Amino acid sequence: MGVSVHDIAISSPGDSPNTDGIHLQNSKDVLIRSSVLACGDDCVSIQTGCSNVYVHNVNCGPGHGISIGGLGRDNMKACVSNITVRDVNIHNTMTGIRIKTWQGGSGFVQGVMFSNVQVSEVQFPMMIDQFYCDKSSCKNQSSAVALSGITYERIRGTYTVKAAHFACSDSFPCVDMTLTDIELEPLQERSHLYDPFCWQTYGVLNAPTQPPIDCLRIGKPSSSRTLVDPESC
Repeated sequence: MGVSVHDIAISSPGDSPNTDGIHLQNSKDVLIRSSVLACGDDCVSIQTGCSNVYVHNVNCGPGHGISIGGLGRDNMKACVSNITVRDVNIHNTMTGIRIKTWQGGSGFVQGVMFSNVQVSEVQFPMMIDQFYCDKSSCKNQSSAVALSGITYERIRGTYTVKAAHFACSDSFPCVDMTLTDIELEPLQERSHLYDPFCWQTYGVLNAPTQPPIDCLRIGKPSSSRTLVDPESC
């Protein structure tokens, strides 16, 4: 508890496997700031048991971006809350800001703010993947880590594949997502660009986005299974 990391530089090759820059687990009240993180995996990896984490003024790249997860592997419970990633630059990475969970898990991710994020040459600037699998195949399971209260604001820059990919659980849809001031442009005209994708993703658009993220479902789902008691963790 009460960890502060600042003014550091981490460098490993972009193709080096499992080289997270900073890895957090079961950590509370964490400040990460004013640092340069270049690696072959996540620049910052936020795992289960983390709360009140504040990341700002960080340069990330190459690597896999700044990630919450993967959570819920091997049907485990995962609980993450009150995460803020603000005033960061992410360049030449696979993903920008990402939440990834395995099928079969339980618990929740609540209260996440991604704000003032500048991306350049990022394949997938905004990603939620609740079907995460790092093997050739994974078993389909209905339970999931529930995601709610995810805010994206002032996300700007260039992408090379898809601006947004939000793949949420059929059983526990993503709820209370907010998108504000999203301006993402393709790096250049290419044949393999894709439109934004949403699956079981509910929330609000506070303004038109670029590109249009028309797939977001406005409002809330009818299922009550999206409600998870924080005391359960």
